Amino acid sequence: EVQLVESGGGLVQPGGSLRLSCAASGFLFSSYPMSWVRQAPGKGLEWVSRISGGGVTSYADSVKGRFAISRDSAKNTLYLQMNTLKPEDTAVYYCAKSDNERGQGTQVTVSS
Repeated sequence: EVQLVESGGGLVQPGGSLRLSCAASGFLFSSYPMSWVRQAPGKGLEWVSRISGGGVTSYADSVKGRFAISRDSAKNTLYLQMNTLKPEDTAVYYCAKSDNERGQGTQVTVSS
């Protein structure tokens, strides 16, 4: 059974940083591309970033240059380093193995 457990969210001031983690289990983590997606209040799901099994990364324009996705296959863990956070980054962040396989999410709130 695929399990994805996010952590690291919280309340941060604009311009601040957070590092999200996603602990994965139930599948061969190193073989699968992984993504971060988010859902802001009252809005639909938005793709944020993706990393291939080989470490190739891609980002939504809205976060490019501020966020960095990475993975540690020895620890079966996916990360999202978020810098220079803006109020519009406020959302529930999910790690995803596929469109139908996501964790429970972690809340990120950017506010002064």
